[in-house]
Amino acid sequence: MAASRSPRDDLDLFERLSRLDAATLSDADKSLKILPPAIRPVSANARLLGRAVTADAPDDLLSVLAGLQAACPGDVLVVSANGSANAVAGELFANEASRRGLAGLVLDGYCRDSRSLRRMNLPIFARGATPHAAPAKAPPSINVPLTIEGVRVNPGDLLVGDEDGILVATPDELAAAVHAAETIQVTEEALVSSMTDGVPLFDMLNFAEHVRKVSASEDSTLQFLL
Repeated sequence: MAASRSPRDDLDLFERLSRLDAATLSDADKSLKILPPAIRPVSANARLLGRAVTADAPDDLLSVLAGLQAACPGDVLVVSANGSANAVAGELFANEASRRGLAGLVLDGYCRDSRSLRRMNLPIFARGATPHAAPAKAPPSINVPLTIEGVRVNPGDLLVGDEDGILVATPDELAAAVHAAETIQVTEEALVSSMTDGVPLFDMLNFAEHVRKVSASEDSTLQFLL
């Protein structure tokens, strides 16, 4: 049985994750789930990190409102619109999310009031924008598992996102990947520094050897020589 995580563990994990890019974490663990790339940043700030509160909102706004009401500071409200062509969030919802201290909004669907959302510091992701809002008539459904193009998002999962996209994982999965991600980030920073000083990238790669081996159907891994 896995050891339970303490609040201190999660604070340490959040601090470490806040310094890492989504791409670096993905390199550290290729099995980490990634939300569809069509879900893109809408607001000025795309650095997303928080715990999922979910809203199943099939072409309806009541679940979004209920999710906003239930969310706590540091949470990310994840909304599944189930393919609706209508907007399921806009300026009012986003400002309330910001006022409540949420860490972000992730919409598997459309937003509206794009001009206002672009100016906000709250990280907001969506599939696009449309002026027509969904109705508000269906009973709310929140903190339930969502499936977004085959990617399962459970309440309490952590989301880490930026301009490249959004990773979804349990705290334990990210804790297992964070050290390797930090090592990758240090290596890449050293590589960029060396290239800035005039060292060619190919002088720091086993490129020629790797090409020779794969061309001969031999096992090989492309790697840096630092």
